[in-house]
Amino acid sequence: MLNAFVSLEEAEAEQLPVHCCVYGVSALLKQLLEEAVDLPAMYDVDGRAGKLMNLLVAEIASMPHLSLHAPLPSDTRLARACRRLFNAPSITVGLDMMAAEVGMSRRTFTRLFRAQTGVSFAEWRQQVCLLTAIERLSGGQPVTRVALDLGYASPSAFSSAFRRVLGETPSQYLEARRAA
Repeated sequence: MLNAFVSLEEAEAEQLPVHCCVYGVSALLKQLLEEAVDLPAMYDVDGRAGKLMNLLVAEIASMPHLSLHAPLPSDTRLARACRRLFNAPSITVGLDMMAAEVGMSRRTFTRLFRAQTGVSFAEWRQQVCLLTAIERLSGGQPVTRVALDLGYASPSAFSSAFRRVLGETPSQYLEARRAA
């Protein structure tokens, strides 16, 4: 997963939202993001790097906005535990496990997590799993493998969750993105 931070001026110029969002990624956008990683922070805006970054922002603006969002909490203990879940996503990681990991009661964890992310832990965990699933499926991995690796009981349980959140089955979702 790659992140792009766009200046407020650029976001407004391309009519992008001014808050964090998740977008679909075309093959071109993926290549642009991978190229941008190697650019210096203070690049020449009139040179090749500036043109690449302008194209990157324009490509982001043309991508479909996904209904996925998994913000990190600001509390360092919660953020550290959430990063671990980002690195090894699983739908089986429970609320009690996460609360114990950060040394909080279930109730405190639940209250603080929702206050800092705007969603319940279960919703957030599902978003993380689906973000990972999209990345892996886009890379050509089979649905069954992705579903089981993410801890779903079956590929159909995974497909059902995917459809409930994104409105399409994994295969429909991928086919629509390839055609775009």
